[in-house]
Amino acid sequence: MIISSTTDFREAARRRLPRFLFDYADGGAYAEETLRRNVADLAGIALRQRVLRDVADITLQTTLFGQTMAMPVALGPVGISGMFRRRGEVQAARAANKAGLPFCLSTVSICSMAEVAGNSGGPHWFQLYVIRDRGFMRELLATAREQGAKALVFTVDMPVPGARYRDAHSGMSGPHAPLRRVVQAMFKPGWAWDVGMNGRPHRLGNLAPVLGAKSGMNDYMGWLGANFDPSIGWADLDWIRQGWDGPLIIKGILDPDDARAAADIGADGIVVSNHGGRQLDGVLSSAWALPAIAEAVGDRLTVLADGGVRSGLDVVRMLALGARGVLLGRAWLYALAAGGEAGVAQLLDLMAREMRVAMALTGVRKITEIDRSILA
Repeated sequence: MIISSTTDFREAARRRLPRFLFDYADGGAYAEETLRRNVADLAGIALRQRVLRDVADITLQTTLFGQTMAMPVALGPVGISGMFRRRGEVQAARAANKAGLPFCLSTVSICSMAEVAGNSGGPHWFQLYVIRDRGFMRELLATAREQGAKALVFTVDMPVPGARYRDAHSGMSGPHAPLRRVVQAMFKPGWAWDVGMNGRPHRLGNLAPVLGAKSGMNDYMGWLGANFDPSIGWADLDWIRQGWDGPLIIKGILDPDDARAAADIGADGIVVSNHGGRQLDGVLSSAWALPAIAEAVGDRLTVLADGGVRSGLDVVRMLALGARGVLLGRAWLYALAAGGEAGVAQLLDLMAREMRVAMALTGVRKITEIDRSILA
């Protein structure tokens, strides 16, 4: 099929993946209202078209957390993305590195930090969840340092897993889930050969020390519910700040007061995020929450954003609303499922071209020139 947008990547992923994986990637919490708002609210941001502004020389290059980036985009952390293509985290990280962009590895990835660092051709960021076992958290931080992680993304909006109805219906969880997943895989031979047979081991690479070498999908769902820590408080983030000497980015901020608290503990950045609509349904979309947060703390730390970004035009919208950079989630996961490393590379090239068009037609040539002045 012809691929010209993230929508095309999504359809290609739907055709290729077993239902339990596609619905895991595509779904949100409860009735999925926030998931839809993320996309709709961002797409509804109107821009000012300007003409005769001399936009012959446009550059997307920027610097975030001391890293020079080809454009203000990073591949955000997505759990078990190694199930979407053979050793998927390595393929996505390789595509990001070749494009001059950061890749953020999830705590609950299939490929371990060592595998990604050793096979992707460049450094990565590491995303850490709040885990009950603080000793294991220290071990993960130590491993991240050893493997050359350039930034720590600490996710704070998941003290408990969200209510994700699709997972129970699809076979990701619920009654007879393992059998249902096997049956679904039988009807997707391309995926079954690439990932089911040749993409092993399917264990959570970073969690193998606590789950064991033979852990799998069932352990993933059980571990989420048993090990996230609802007792987390801001004092715990202070402990993380003391134990990590690199850039610290707090992910999952939707309120200006929480953004100020992140700045107060010395965070270097935040991600304005509602976890892709996968946690508390009914909260603000990232696009709606972003401007007030950027106004509250934009001079104290670096504000990033995710949620609903499906194009380079959406990246420009997020920057105009106050973000300095954007994390992709579903967009790169669809592309990975559809085409592996080449698919992710194609997506990033597409987004760069879309950004240049949007910048040219709003009359800006540099990333630093994108601000609220281009909003209608």
